Amino acid sequence: VQLTESGGGIVQPGGSLRLSCTASGFTFSEYVMRWYRQAPGKEREFVALHKWTVGSTDYADSVKGRFTISRDNVRSTVYLQMNSLEPEDTAVYYCNVQGPLFGRSEYWGQGTQVTVSS
Repeated sequence: VQLTESGGGIVQPGGSLRLSCTASGFTFSEYVMRWYRQAPGKEREFVALHKWTVGSTDYADSVKGRFTISRDNVRSTVYLQMNSLEPEDTAVYYCNVQGPLFGRSEYWGQGTQVTVSS
């Protein structure tokens, strides 16, 4: 199982970024995909999830109305569109899949840094 995030960067407050996570090694369409983030000195926290059916999404209260999670099962990719970014959104963003899957309870990507600063 491999999860590879991309799309992070530096953006000004109010700006937008789109993160991507491309998966391999498992049947992507059968699993819920999640985004988490970890800010410096803080614990990793849930951001958003997307189930295998259209419209089955959930978000942390802190990002509702600003972030949108979507997936492309043909490309085995999950996206996180982030709008109206705030300095508090600065964190490393991680892609996650939870099993059980090949003997492990979950897998993580390597993370992509998002920095919101003027």
